[in-house]
Amino acid sequence: MKLITYDQVNAKIIEIRKQKVILDSDVAELYDVATKRINEAVKNNPHKFPNGYLIDLTSYEWVLLKSKFSTSTKGGKVKLPTAFTERGLYMLATILKSPQAVETTIAIIDTFTNIKELTQAVYQFAKAKTDNQRVKIFENSTTIIADLLDNNLTVSQHETCFKIKLPFFEISRKITRVKK
Repeated sequence: MKLITYDQVNAKIIEIRKQKVILDSDVAELYDVATKRINEAVKNNPHKFPNGYLIDLTSYEWVLLKSKFSTSTKGGKVKLPTAFTERGLYMLATILKSPQAVETTIAIIDTFTNIKELTQAVYQFAKAKTDNQRVKIFENSTTIIADLLDNNLTVSQHETCFKIKLPFFEISRKITRVKK
């Protein structure tokens, strides 16, 4: 069983119709199954994928998306791909049961959660009215960022430094983690 990291999941997330999604072929790659198995799971459980859980790409969207890929590996599809929204990925997790599926689902959930937390922190930072509020938000954000960057490195200690310069002050934070 291969472990899935935040970086692997994050690299698969794209934006379609202003939603963060993962294409069916990329979902299949993460789960280490054939794309047709992912699509069969959806086809055999249509009641689990209501409106908003999946996006069927149009030909135009697919052409635009293919033009962004640097290799032709995604260009050989016969069927237009399906994109899984976050909710669709969670529902897919209720269907796929292998040990690889469990590990992949955990990585996907953690990735989307971290992205949401970081987005919220940036929003709060922008709305903060005092320097003390900004410092507190920054400290919380650096913990999230450190979690995102920590890919279970095989080192005894992991140190991450963050520094932000604003017009009137500078914040820096160093996070040191010891692997358990």
